[in-house]
Amino acid sequence: MKRTSLAVVGVIIAVAAVILFSSMFTVHQTQQALVLQFGSPQRVETEPGLKFKMPFIQNVITYDRRTLDLDPPGQEVPLRDQKRIIVDTYARYRIVDPLAFYQTVRSEAGLRDRFGSILNSAVRDQLGEADLTDLLAESRGRVMSEITQTVRRRAGEFGIEVVDVRIGRTDLPQETSQSVFNRMRSSRIAQAAQLRAEGAELKAKIEAEADRDRTVILAEARKTAEILRGQGDGDRNRILGEVYGQDPQFFAFYRSMQAYREALGNGTTTMVLSPESDFFRFFGQGPAGGNLPSPLPAAQR
Repeated sequence: MKRTSLAVVGVIIAVAAVILFSSMFTVHQTQQALVLQFGSPQRVETEPGLKFKMPFIQNVITYDRRTLDLDPPGQEVPLRDQKRIIVDTYARYRIVDPLAFYQTVRSEAGLRDRFGSILNSAVRDQLGEADLTDLLAESRGRVMSEITQTVRRRAGEFGIEVVDVRIGRTDLPQETSQSVFNRMRSSRIAQAAQLRAEGAELKAKIEAEADRDRTVILAEARKTAEILRGQGDGDRNRILGEVYGQDPQFFAFYRSMQAYREALGNGTTTMVLSPESDFFRFFGQGPAGGNLPSPLPAAQR
């Protein structure tokens, strides 16, 4: 009997321990709990610590209190200018009402399906009124702010608070990328042709200026040369005049020698003149009346 009593007491203690442990649960600082009774919400526990519930008929679902990620699949969105882009959007949110969260989506997976579609719809609506340049310029911030405000207005229905919404990546479809590449290539080719044309024009301008400067320099040089040549001829004539004034007979002889050199110097000139011609007056005598050897061959005298 004593052993039976001890066994019964042990069973009672074990059952009591099981019931006690089943009636307790812990809420961590990073969590919030929702107590359910046969699937029906009973209360929400947001304060951390040891909590109690009715064993076996109540269960607990915990939700994270920290900021969570919502990253729905990327989607292809048409823009206002009829271009299409692939947009990958993500959001940051917190669960602020576990009861509303449980009643609408049950879990984070359910939220990803339902609220993710709302996020993608807001992105399509806003980007449908924007151009591709709006996503690359300062107006990108305005577009993101409008998307965030639209999503926040729907967030309360799901018991969440949207912290931020961002476009993580924006890509062009393959056909659009090729079209943009071809357009950019054509633009660069046209720009290169324009630069070449401007360079050729500048080259022609520089060459024209150089030719003009060359012409001016040559003209100035010729002018200076003519002036110097004129001055030289004047000095020569002055000197010859002075010489002529001192000895006219020698001057006549000198001029005749120059005439002989110019007329007969190349050795191929044939002249038919009388030996008594005045042109040959110095062939037989020097300037002082002396005899001079004839510079002409016997056949040409």
